[in-house]
Amino acid sequence: MSDERRRSDSTSSEERTARADSAVPRKSPRWRLLGLLFGIALALLGLDVVTKSLAIARLEGQPPVELFGGALYLVLFRNPGAAFSIATGLTWVLALLAIVVIGVIIWFAPKLRSKGWAVGIGLILGGATGNLADRIFREPGPLRGHVIDFLSVLAPDGSVWPVFNLADSGIVCGGVLIVLLALLGYDYDGTVQRKKSRDSADEDTDGGGAGTVEREDSDAESERSGATDPERGDGEEKS
Repeated sequence: MSDERRRSDSTSSEERTARADSAVPRKSPRWRLLGLLFGIALALLGLDVVTKSLAIARLEGQPPVELFGGALYLVLFRNPGAAFSIATGLTWVLALLAIVVIGVIIWFAPKLRSKGWAVGIGLILGGATGNLADRIFREPGPLRGHVIDFLSVLAPDGSVWPVFNLADSGIVCGGVLIVLLALLGYDYDGTVQRKKSRDSADEDTDGGGAGTVEREDSDAESERSGATDPERGDGEEKS
C-alpha cells in the first residue's frame, strides 16, 4: 500500500510540475528585453529630436501646414506646461517629475520578462526623455524650457485636440499598451495571472485529494490492527 501511495504522490507531483511549466510561458533572456526596451527608447528619442528641430526650422513664423485634407496640421507651439497646457507655471516641477519617472523605469527595467511590457515601457521612457530634453536645454533656461509641439488634429489651433509631438504620442501609446496587458492578465515577469490562478486552484484540489487518500489509508490500517490486537475487545471475543 505504501508503494502505491508513493507512486501516486510522485505522479501527482509530476502532473503539477507539468501544468506549472505549461502555464508559465518561456521567458525571454534579460539582455534581449533590455535591448528591446532601450532600443525603442533611443529610436523614439532620436525621431523626437529630429522632428522638433525640423519643426523649428520650417514652421517658425509660418502659417499652419494642412495635411490629409485637414485631418492633421503642422503648427509650431511652445508649451511651458504639461499636456492640455496644464501646470504652465510649474515647468521645473514637471522636469523633476520626468527625472524621477526615468529613474524608476531604469531601476525597474532589469525585472522585466515580457516583450509587451518592454515595448510599452520603452515608449514611455523615450517620450519622457524627449520632453525632458526640451525642458533642460531649450529657452528660457534649464528646467524651465518650453516643450516643442507641432502636431494638431482636425484644427490648426489645437481647439479639437491639444497640439502634441512624437514624445507625447510615445508616452500615450506606451501607457495604453501597459494598461491593456495588465487588464488581460499579462504580468511584467512574463506570466499570465489567469493561468496562475487556475494552477493554484488545481494544486489545492490535488492537495485535498492526497490528504483524503492518506486519511483513508490510516483508517484502514487502524481497522486491521484493531482486528488482530489481543488487547482490544474484538480480539478477546475471537480468542
